[in-house]
Amino acid sequence: MPSSARRLLDRTYERLLEREIDGAPTHVAVIQDGNRRYADEHGKEAADGHRAGAKTTERVLDWCADVGVEELTLYAFSTENFDRPPEENERLFELLDEKLREFADAERVHDREVSIRAIGETDRLPDHLRDAIEYAENRTRRYNRLRLNVALAYGGRAELLGAARDTARAVERGDLAPGEIDASEIDRRLYEGPARDVDLIIRTGGDERTSNFLPWHANGNEAAVFFCTPYWPAFAKKDFLRAIRTYESRTESWRRTRARRALAMVRAVGGAELDEARAIVERFREYLPRRELERVEGESESAAAD
Repeated sequence: MPSSARRLLDRTYERLLEREIDGAPTHVAVIQDGNRRYADEHGKEAADGHRAGAKTTERVLDWCADVGVEELTLYAFSTENFDRPPEENERLFELLDEKLREFADAERVHDREVSIRAIGETDRLPDHLRDAIEYAENRTRRYNRLRLNVALAYGGRAELLGAARDTARAVERGDLAPGEIDASEIDRRLYEGPARDVDLIIRTGGDERTSNFLPWHANGNEAAVFFCTPYWPAFAKKDFLRAIRTYESRTESWRRTRARRALAMVRAVGGAELDEARAIVERFREYLPRRELERVEGESESAAAD
């Protein structure tokens, strides 16, 4: 297919997806996989793949702002990535340094009021990269319209283990009683990072796993997950919109499940509880087929007459 026809087809598909989407998840997390494989397929160095991936990151930031996403977390460098060749990591660190400073000064970031934060064991990163992180955070600290978290030297298990150890030390010191340990207590001992739970995880590159990414914020919230085959540099707006549609479909399915449970309650109650049951039916009316609602409402009327 000619490239012009392909572009037209893609734009048409994007418009179709945009019409199908009613809203957006509040917090999207992305595992940006495939930079090195993309470079290899194009006969280039790994650093070239990372640079191409950085351009995709810029576009995704715009797409998130356009559809109303309030928080975006990017898995830029995991603790396991330290095992890569040092020269490759150093070139990636240089690129991250460059892009963080570039983002911090970019008009699009300030126009969209994007707040940039790094999460992870940032003390393990080179001094120059930590300086870039501090620069980006300070330049965008006053914004709160869209929060951009960059996960650097991040590992989900390490994060949870650190929180558990911190909690144990608090108990040992007598600052915290075992009975006082709850979700909020653990949450405040995690890395200073995401402001809210994750609604949708996107992973590019074809692998179908979440790779130790935000287990507390994503798995605990039963986040929707969207896996796709394009490498991160080739991730397109149509892929992003398909991910949003996946999230909406999952949310709609969850609502239907709650609605059917409510209707089961209607069948089970009577007498003084009937008014409350009818209120439940009304609340979930839009999520169930009309015939199912009519049948249950008929049963309710019969129960009232008896």
